[in-house]
Amino acid sequence: MAHPAKASERGMETGAEEPPPVVETDVPARLDRLPWSRWHWRIVIGLGTVWILDGLEVTIVGNMAARLAENGSGISVSTTQVTTIAAAVYVAGACSGALFFGWLTDRLGRKKLFMITLAVYLAATAVTAFSWTAWFFFLCRFFTGFGIGGEYAAINSAIDELIPARLRGRIDLVINGSFWIGAALGAFASIALLNTALFATDLGWRLAFGIGVVLGLVILLVRRHVPESPRWLFTHGRASEAEEVVAEAERITRHAYGRELPPVEEEPIRIRERAPMGFVTIARTVVARYPRRTVLGLALFVGQAFLYNAVTFGYAVILTKFFAVPEGDTGYYFAVIAVGNFLGPLLLGGLFDSVGRKPMIAGTYIGSGVLLFGTALLFQQGSLSAVTMTACWTAVLFLASAGASSAYLTVSEIFPLETRAMCIAFFYAVGTAVGGISGPLLFNSLVSSGKVSDTTLAFCIGAGLMTLAGVVEAAIGVKAERRSLESLASPLSTVESART
Repeated sequence: MAHPAKASERGMETGAEEPPPVVETDVPARLDRLPWSRWHWRIVIGLGTVWILDGLEVTIVGNMAARLAENGSGISVSTTQVTTIAAAVYVAGACSGALFFGWLTDRLGRKKLFMITLAVYLAATAVTAFSWTAWFFFLCRFFTGFGIGGEYAAINSAIDELIPARLRGRIDLVINGSFWIGAALGAFASIALLNTALFATDLGWRLAFGIGVVLGLVILLVRRHVPESPRWLFTHGRASEAEEVVAEAERITRHAYGRELPPVEEEPIRIRERAPMGFVTIARTVVARYPRRTVLGLALFVGQAFLYNAVTFGYAVILTKFFAVPEGDTGYYFAVIAVGNFLGPLLLGGLFDSVGRKPMIAGTYIGSGVLLFGTALLFQQGSLSAVTMTACWTAVLFLASAGASSAYLTVSEIFPLETRAMCIAFFYAVGTAVGGISGPLLFNSLVSSGKVSDTTLAFCIGAGLMTLAGVVEAAIGVKAERRSLESLASPLSTVESART
């Protein structure tokens, strides 16, 4: 329950302006001890599906690069512009959106922002289908990324604050890994939409963006029923609303299992509402208070951002340039990679809660790096075909996908509640700006040369960054498995321990 502490405990002085009351609450402990129920499924379906949208967007554009560049496509743009400029613009929009909406998410609430960001995405995607020139296409890609970037901050903070601590790693990884469900859908959709026997050259790619709009509208309807984070509510002076959300979750869960819920074992926490903090204050607080965790977050995000943005935007080019795969068939190969990527978090996710964060994060990052070095060696020797290259990348990304998903999990759970969305936004923006923009530009520059040695170098850079990030995790990672968010990083609004 949440209730104000006594006035004498607040240290109030006669005649002085009354400070915000101290609230003692057991809301976090009550959420963490809940058995899994349809209440949690509502959250996963309503919020987690954003990653499917992102995977769909990135894959469709990557696989349709050659078609957009053809005469008669209705837009004057080259393949290189789509795989480099459009990719970089999309990522730049995502970084900007993450910072802007992340700041608003910590100030205005999770629910309000995850509705707004989805609306931005839907509008930008719909308008993209009507592009008639390169600059307008790039502008639409920027705002599509702007909406998706904002989703990352609002969604990941909400999910981690609503999911029980004992399951947080598994659920977070599977949700983040669902990006590859969208990627598979995008790959298969591109196969059909690139078939000129079915769709005209200037029509297929436009219809592709309609898929994201339809899926986004369905998600928007489901998302209306997702509650605000009780953790955010009680730190913003809305303890009664937080109580209502948790009471509803308990009621649904109790009814589903037909028995009383487990007792609340953790001690309540005591917090005092704070005025909203600016970005500079948040950044200073996080860096000064948690410098090692800041280094950790940056290392994990830069490594995975470089590898994934380079591959998702550039793999089709490798297939067509080095293995003479017809552009209409690249979707089949990418679909195989997408399946491997989703299976990684799905099959390994539980180990992040049982074996632990440090060994699993370090192992998946370093393991994927080593496998990618091996792939680079085989490619340099000319030992690979389109099929065996795809098999190698599937193995690499089986591990890398679980590691990449854990980057979002890590920065979401190791910083204070009041800064959570902003921290996700900050690390995503910085890591992606370094790896996500430079990755596609460098990767495609090297691949486009047509030289095997240049593409091998691109592979080795990605492998080196992933391996280095894994070493950083092994050295300074946080043992966060099965621990409450408040025990990992006390809210900045905490007044004192309830035990005192």
